[in-house]
Amino acid sequence: MTSSEVLLVSHPVAFVVRGGHVMVYFDMSQLYPTIILCIYGFFSNLRPSEPFLTAFLIGPDKNLTETEVVNEIYPIWTYSYLVLLFPVFLATDYLCYKPVLILQAGTFVVTYVMLVKAQGVLAMQFLEFFYGLATATDIAYYSFIYSVVDPTQYQRVTGYCRSITLLGSAAGSLTGQLLVSVAQMPLFYLSVITLVSAILAFMAPWFLPMPSKSLFFHKNHGTEEQGNLVHQIIRAPVDEAEDMESKLPLKTDDVSMVVKAGVYGDASRASSGLVDVLRILWVDFLQCYSCRTLLAWSVWWALSTCGYFQVVNYAQALWEKVLPSQEFEIYNGYVETISTLLGALAAFSVGSVKVSWAVWGELAVCIFSVVMAVSVYLMDTIRNIWVCYISYVVFRATYMLLITIATYQIAANLSMQRYALVFGVNTFVALLLQTVLTVVVVDTAGLSLDIFPQFLIYASYFAVIAVIFLLAGLYNLVSSRSRRRARADYSGRTEEDCLRRDASPLNELQPITRT
Repeated sequence: MTSSEVLLVSHPVAFVVRGGHVMVYFDMSQLYPTIILCIYGFFSNLRPSEPFLTAFLIGPDKNLTETEVVNEIYPIWTYSYLVLLFPVFLATDYLCYKPVLILQAGTFVVTYVMLVKAQGVLAMQFLEFFYGLATATDIAYYSFIYSVVDPTQYQRVTGYCRSITLLGSAAGSLTGQLLVSVAQMPLFYLSVITLVSAILAFMAPWFLPMPSKSLFFHKNHGTEEQGNLVHQIIRAPVDEAEDMESKLPLKTDDVSMVVKAGVYGDASRASSGLVDVLRILWVDFLQCYSCRTLLAWSVWWALSTCGYFQVVNYAQALWEKVLPSQEFEIYNGYVETISTLLGALAAFSVGSVKVSWAVWGELAVCIFSVVMAVSVYLMDTIRNIWVCYISYVVFRATYMLLITIATYQIAANLSMQRYALVFGVNTFVALLLQTVLTVVVVDTAGLSLDIFPQFLIYASYFAVIAVIFLLAGLYNLVSSRSRRRARADYSGRTEEDCLRRDASPLNELQPITRT
């Protein structure tokens, strides 16, 4: 490159300024799989039938009762998702993502073929099993890109993939509603369109390159671990006012110790062995969850995701009770579209909010959990369809806002291996809690409650979460104040000086220089 050229790199695109002209160069090794994954994510989430699934199942096409749908069919998804999550997690890494991604695409096709063709409770239960397999293999979608792009681009490409799935979901919901309300299309044809979209999505993964490495089973230890270590070092702190003591277990030195103990400590054995991988996962698990901040956000993640799944899964059944789709026009598609877009906007706005989450995180979670509890309670007690719709929008947007904060807080100081482990564990715990809640409240083997008592329990569930984090937040606030006073007494500074020091970006570097 000559002196008259200026190179600007923003993977997977590079810009070269030459003689006053901007020339664009694409790194196809990174751009190509990103585009294919985005195409797959869009069409696999383009499901016009999704907002009207309950209405379709209890309508004349399937002729199922609401009790069969709510208490016998829907719980199968929870059980299958839980059982399949961990083995799929290991298989995804061992098979290097692409085969599992193809499996997911094929499973979606099977699911919607059954939705179009199959009849009866047993057939719909098998449908839910296949859908549980499809959602369990969702980890392959987000993990694949990390094996083919530079670590510095993880956040960027994750944003692309997540945004396109939200866009596909919103477009599908809006399309379904317009076809029902404007074109007066029967719900059966929405399922057919969803099947066509799934078939289009099925074609995309076949064109993806086959990764030569993965996070755990297939790694070049001479370079991969070093790359992950560098990746952790260069990651920008999520919050410049964080309490650094709460993050000490996840410092770079500790990561090196875990990597050396877990990978290099037994050179005589093949590092790709299952026993070695499980041992590394266990050591990393203990190391990660010894961090107070990460543990707090993970607890909220698991608790709230459990309740969120329950509310979203059974909201259509509640709306069906409030306003039967066989007698009135319903607007579920608009509601899903608005809630998805508002949730995406709320998630996007997180980056511009400057809050010391280490100090105020628990109290913020408490407040937003109260909002979610009130939203579910209003859906259950007012029993007006417009109140239900508005409450549902508020509920989903609030959850997506908080889950984005939790995701960013957890991932900001983790290497890629730990990133996958922590999110996998959190999801597993959420599904375990959801399984218990489903068995006790929903399933015919348990109480088999009507939909309104169910939602009263869900509202109480989020109220309990709010109380837990209120107590945790007050404790953390008092502890932080005590630490500032102790530092002020030790250094001779006032508490206000320590508070200003805590809020300074330079505070991020001070724990490294302490003796």
